Amino acid sequence: MRSLRSAVLAALTGLIVFHASSANPGTQAAQSFPPAKSRKLPRPQPLGHAEAMERDPVSGELHSAAKDSPSPAGDGAIRSHVTLVQVACTVTAPDGTQVRGLTQDNFRLFEDGAAQEIASFDTSATPASIALVLDVSPSIFHELAEMRGAAHSLAANLSPADEIAVVSFSSQAHLLMPFSTDRGLLDRAIQSKNLAGVENSSQSNIYEAVFLTAQELFHGRTGRKAIVLLTDGQDSGLGLTWDPSSAQPLSGVDASKLAFDDVARELGADGIALFIVSTENRPRAMTPAWLEAHGGEILVNKNSRREEMPHYTLYLAELARRVGGQLYFLREIGNLSEIYRRIALTISAQYTLGYYPSGGAARPGWRSLRVELSTGANVPPGSKLTHRASYYVSAFP
Repeated sequence: MRSLRSAVLAALTGLIVFHASSANPGTQAAQSFPPAKSRKLPRPQPLGHAEAMERDPVSGELHSAAKDSPSPAGDGAIRSHVTLVQVACTVTAPDGTQVRGLTQDNFRLFEDGAAQEIASFDTSATPASIALVLDVSPSIFHELAEMRGAAHSLAANLSPADEIAVVSFSSQAHLLMPFSTDRGLLDRAIQSKNLAGVENSSQSNIYEAVFLTAQELFHGRTGRKAIVLLTDGQDSGLGLTWDPSSAQPLSGVDASKLAFDDVARELGADGIALFIVSTENRPRAMTPAWLEAHGGEILVNKNSRREEMPHYTLYLAELARRVGGQLYFLREIGNLSEIYRRIALTISAQYTLGYYPSGGAARPGWRSLRVELSTGANVPPGSKLTHRASYYVSAFP
């Protein structure tokens, strides 16, 4: 347990130090924020209490039950809004370094096999919106004291360009700090007793916390968006089992309950990068090669069960697969600082391609994405291009 505490301490230290060292040259230098001049930390706000949710019988989507919410079936046909679709990409050289300096002409983008015109191109010049989502259930609780100590001394070194939010959860998710560039406020949020004191529960509603964070914090935000989730993966709320159908919405009186599929849809529609850090061991058979080989199929199946992979870890990997996220294992790498360094490097080196689908308005559902490097792109031989493989078109604007 002592080693894991140290790992978490080192991790948060590494993440904070990285942001300080990777700040854009045009931004102001990192500075201290005296508590007296920092805004007061707001009270923790429970997520998920703003409005009731209901499931649309036509599209199958979970949406607001408010009377003035838009309907997807006004004239007998499902409507969906057309908006700018943003696709974040990273190019990694064989030695693991991120390839920078590419231009819009170096990329080609396709939706459902059809070439798309790139309407916007960003090389990580705009600030990122990053939500730190922290599992404070008993399995993670003992790491928090060390985490506070690291953040208290180093929070002032974060890049002032990035906006950070902090969410903690066990049975219920609480917003401890909304998106802000106030680094003094961030320091207070991390060291606050509210980080683990919002409730005392042995429950861990992981996927609900991710869903609510995406829905309530990222709505209307553009540019690079990311959720960094630290958890052991053992969810208490969705009733996920070895039966893949347990990930699907229920019917009847339980139709409005959150399902695993709803979480994937929300992330897929908003274009939020998901970085999952599992405190569990990597299953022996779940190698990177195995994940890549099974990238086109649901991972929770009879074959993976025979390989003795825990189903709760498979669902973390499944969510990462569906939304193009990344899953790291603390005990494999042994150092959360290194994991968070890799996450931060990925976020800071992203190219964001934006386009308006050439097909115009489309029915709700998943759309496949493919990004290629153009011939002549100046990249080292063997470089790997990474991007999300699909996005979700919602019926509700």
